[in-house]
Amino acid sequence: MTRSLTTLTDLVVAVRQAIDVRTGWTDTAELVADQLRAHLPGPEILTPDQRLGQPDRVADHLLHAEPAGTFSILGLVWRPGQTTRIHDHITWCVVGVLSGVEHEELYDEALNPIRTRDNPPGEVSGFAPPGDIHRIRNVGDETAISLHIYGTDITRVGSSARRFYN
Repeated sequence: MTRSLTTLTDLVVAVRQAIDVRTGWTDTAELVADQLRAHLPGPEILTPDQRLGQPDRVADHLLHAEPAGTFSILGLVWRPGQTTRIHDHITWCVVGVLSGVEHEELYDEALNPIRTRDNPPGEVSGFAPPGDIHRIRNVGDETAISLHIYGTDITRVGSSARRFYN
């Protein structure tokens, strides 16, 4: 078994333990973020082909969907210049940057910008609705890769986004 697969297995077990605490979304996001910090893999969690990304969109790769539907883990690949639309989420979300830098813009409910931050490799953040309106961009010259853990089985619901604002 490769280091990446072992790391993914360890991460899945750790996320299960965090969710088993059975607390609210905000606290769950914090608990899962703590586990992701402790088990953050490198970009090799994705295959070389997956790490190439897609020329026309942010590429997402499902790495794990919990059979009970309680969470899923995706690897996202952002080529330079790729961005999301401004959006919020249907559930809690935790993000860890594996390579590159992701630029994040946060908004209030009236879509007023409230903060920006650059998330370098190793940065982990978690959030839950409400108060999770944001946009992510790769403003750098290299491909960025991040791991996203959502509080649902993304294959069952199709998207982590609840609404798009632009």
